[in-house]
Amino acid sequence: MSHYWCHGPSCHTYSTQDRVRGSKVLRTRKIKQDTDKSWYSPNNFYNYFCSNGCYNAFAHKHIERIVAIAPRNEPLETPIEDPVREKHTHNYSFGEHTYYTTTIKKIDTSME
Repeated sequence: MSHYWCHGPSCHTYSTQDRVRGSKVLRTRKIKQDTDKSWYSPNNFYNYFCSNGCYNAFAHKHIERIVAIAPRNEPLETPIEDPVREKHTHNYSFGEHTYYTTTIKKIDTSME
């Protein structure tokens, strides 16, 4: 089993007991890599960040460079069938209640 250090830019500044090293410093958290486990996924962001807070801080700090990796200049689209809107009515002791649901069905365009 190996490890990475958390990539959060401020991880080493958070005052938590598990970050204290000796009596002089706060240290970035170590992230264990359970590569020998069946549930381990090498593409999971939790392999590099100790928490959502550290992940969000990293993304906030580096967002322009992250977007530059794969810029999106056009929207993505998924083909769907015509949405079906359905009316539902329920009678209660205090009166009638009506609400609507919309069923959206994707069209499978994969080539099998």
